[in-house]
Amino acid sequence: MASGHPFVLHWGIISTGRIASCFVTDLLVDPKTRDVHDVVHKVTAVGSRNVDSANEFIAEYASCDSSIKAYGSYAEVYADTNVDAVYIGTPHTYHYENALDAIKAKKHVLCEKPVTSNAAELRSLLAAAKENGVFFMEALWTRFQPLVNEVKKIAESGVLGEPVAVYADLSGDFGLDKLPKTHRILDPALGGGALLDLGPYPLIWAILALYEHPSNKGEKPSNVTGTMLKTPLTGVDRSTSFTVTFSPISPSATNTLSAQAVLSCNINAAAYQTGVVLRYERGTIAVAEPIYCPKSFTVQYFQQGKSGTVVKEETMKFEYVGSGWHFQADEVARCVRDGKAESELWSHDKSLVEMDIFDEVRRQGDYKFPPGVERVV
Repeated sequence: MASGHPFVLHWGIISTGRIASCFVTDLLVDPKTRDVHDVVHKVTAVGSRNVDSANEFIAEYASCDSSIKAYGSYAEVYADTNVDAVYIGTPHTYHYENALDAIKAKKHVLCEKPVTSNAAELRSLLAAAKENGVFFMEALWTRFQPLVNEVKKIAESGVLGEPVAVYADLSGDFGLDKLPKTHRILDPALGGGALLDLGPYPLIWAILALYEHPSNKGEKPSNVTGTMLKTPLTGVDRSTSFTVTFSPISPSATNTLSAQAVLSCNINAAAYQTGVVLRYERGTIAVAEPIYCPKSFTVQYFQQGKSGTVVKEETMKFEYVGSGWHFQADEVARCVRDGKAESELWSHDKSLVEMDIFDEVRRQGDYKFPPGVERVV
């Protein structure tokens, strides 16, 4: 495509909450500031449960752009013929319904993480997207940031050897005792708790470093174990730790990776400075928090034949205009432009691995959603 004529993707925004405001704020940053010249984004419509909220959202986050339609329902966004793709920023227990409605309206979909409440819902959405011929992707924005791409480049170059272990944690002190029990982090009807709200971020680093590693050859985890500590306030998980192991399951297996990820998330503790450590045979990569949008990482190279003896250390820092949400939008625009059904960077199989792991950790932790929350089981 000629550089003077970038592809324009027209977006409809579903929800007017905080996450949606972050996404739209970045969506409207001039792509040229991040050296993107082939795609441009245009917000065409905003849907909320009432039209006043939609208008207030446009006024605050879209510079009162009068060309943006404000709707008092999501259905009107789906029906708008000027909308190419929708961004879904509702609570995750609503993702299935919202995404399915958009898909049936032949809209391309970028759906916030976690993409659904369980893996069965996701499989149903993927089937619907295929049937309707639309693009579908989970909004795992971290995967598209420049820092993450550089980490992957170094990790898979071979200079550090094979992966050995991943340690990743995302925690936040939500002040649980002061929150209403209907708050999204506490309400089981909204899929509350640490695992689904925070867990995607530690897990994405395991998927990046282990599942995506060439020596794994796309194999699913060989074992998943998890444990939960629940809050007596509502019974959602307050602290969750889970271990994801990748190893050949038979002598004839083609994958050679043998490595483990130890992951955790807490909703009653602050994050700590080094949120991710990727350990390799000949070095380590330490990623500074916040792990969902880090701005620096440090690589330590070990002396040959003396594992653990650091002979070289380098830190890489990244800066850009915006908060990092726009890179995933660029990926969606390019995929839609090129007629793709899914992204190669965060493909459907990775979201399925994620949700299958979460289902298993919830099963082991005996965390069951209230009846009716899961639309497909």
